[in-house]
Amino acid sequence: MAPFLVFTNGRICYHGTFQRFPVYVDTSTGLIIPPPPTSNSNPEIQTIDLQDRILAPAFLELQTNGALGVHFTQIDGAETYLRNLERVSRWLAEKGVGSWWVTLPTVKAEVFRKELTVYALAESIGEQMMLNIVDATLMQIPNHSSIKEVYGDEESASAIKLVTIAPELDGSIKRIKELEERNIRVSLGHSAADFYTGMAALKAGGKSLTHVFNAMNPLHHRMPGLAGLIASEECPYYSVIADGIHLHPATLAMAYRANPPKCILITDSVEMAGLPDGLYPGHAQIPHQQRKTGNKVTIEGTDTLIGSCCSIDECVRNLVQWSGCSLAQAVRSATENIANMMELGDRGMIDEGRRADFVMLDDTGQVLETWIEGTRVYEKH
Repeated sequence: MAPFLVFTNGRICYHGTFQRFPVYVDTSTGLIIPPPPTSNSNPEIQTIDLQDRILAPAFLELQTNGALGVHFTQIDGAETYLRNLERVSRWLAEKGVGSWWVTLPTVKAEVFRKELTVYALAESIGEQMMLNIVDATLMQIPNHSSIKEVYGDEESASAIKLVTIAPELDGSIKRIKELEERNIRVSLGHSAADFYTGMAALKAGGKSLTHVFNAMNPLHHRMPGLAGLIASEECPYYSVIADGIHLHPATLAMAYRANPPKCILITDSVEMAGLPDGLYPGHAQIPHQQRKTGNKVTIEGTDTLIGSCCSIDECVRNLVQWSGCSLAQAVRSATENIANMMELGDRGMIDEGRRADFVMLDDTGQVLETWIEGTRVYEKH
């Protein structure tokens, strides 16, 4: 590979708009750089002609519980677990994902500790993967209990980047402050909290809402609940599942239009993502058989939703179709908004100094290629 790359003749997704400018990459560092000296005639620069296609930041997958039959609460030995994470990483790259957060839903504290110990060994997968805990259990332990008692030693707990908690439960404000002091982002969700309890949690350091409208009290014109916070002056970041199952298309459009720079697309995918329709066994979180029909997964014999099998590129296309926003604006909800919420200064935008993590799209938002740190890792055939 040449020392430098330049992507030309394309439309660049730049802060929610389409722009036209060359994008230079230093392949030795995997970073976006200013134009090298004599860039017009430098033989060390390889030109990638985009042929008027779209170059966007690679998607950031903030909340996924599993895929390809792998649920992240299931550990059958560290070596097998790490191989499964690598397999999911490759599959996500096909969907345009450059970085993702392993999401661990509510399980017993001893399961958390076991998983985090294994996760601390996952450096071989690189910086493509981070950790998100969707956890109500944290709030159900006694107030005198420490984070160490739930998540284990400092090395294991240091892997955690985001925790979802229910702010109405005893000790929540204390926990939010403690997590923020550890540089762990706190999201509010899986909760029956009212609007004012949510406001207090935001003032304590809460940064976001987890899959707004789902797993929280419904929006009511006199009692807006947590969902009402998206229209408040202190609007937090808020994630939405744009699969047409968890949210009606009109509800998704309403949520997005409330505050586009704060709206975040997630899949909340479960382990049946990428698998054929059918009946699948349960696991530590859901000890019941699960029925997959398209992107919808329910507990067998019920209408209880477990999660989605939608991919993040599908969510981007759905947001365009249902909200009327541009593709560049929808991309921002799967990249820049997440980077801003998680305070990632090294990815999520096509800016000099950031990682050369790209997804190449056609006009409809279909993924054509994925690049991570200046290397193409997926190409559609």
